[in-house]
Amino acid sequence: MSKYDDIINLPHHESKTHPRMPRPDRAAQFSPFAALTGFDSIIKEKEAVGDKRIMLDEEAKAELDRKLSMFLKDGNSPAVTITYYCNDEDAEKGRYLSITGRIREIAEERIILDTGHQIMIEDILDIE
Repeated sequence: MSKYDDIINLPHHESKTHPRMPRPDRAAQFSPFAALTGFDSIIKEKEAVGDKRIMLDEEAKAELDRKLSMFLKDGNSPAVTITYYCNDEDAEKGRYLSITGRIREIAEERIILDTGHQIMIEDILDIE
């Protein structure tokens, strides 16, 4: 006979003054503590890898010029999809984006679309 035989089969104690804590809340007390709120998201943002900028050779630039002149020839530009390099703030973390619209005008080395977007010609990778 062990010294706990008299209590081993008794029901678990339920407090009359403190309600039982829900299981998810009990588990949360053992989760890791984040001393700096939002620090993880800032670290992940800084670790994000951007696209490496592709520098076009003279032949590719000439092809882009040909496409641009073809689209603007009649004065009524069809809808085009432009893939361009977008550099937000950090030069190492730019990325390539595509946008579709009609070319409204070319001014000061940038293309202005009917959507209001302005894209530098030097940032364009392709026009379809």
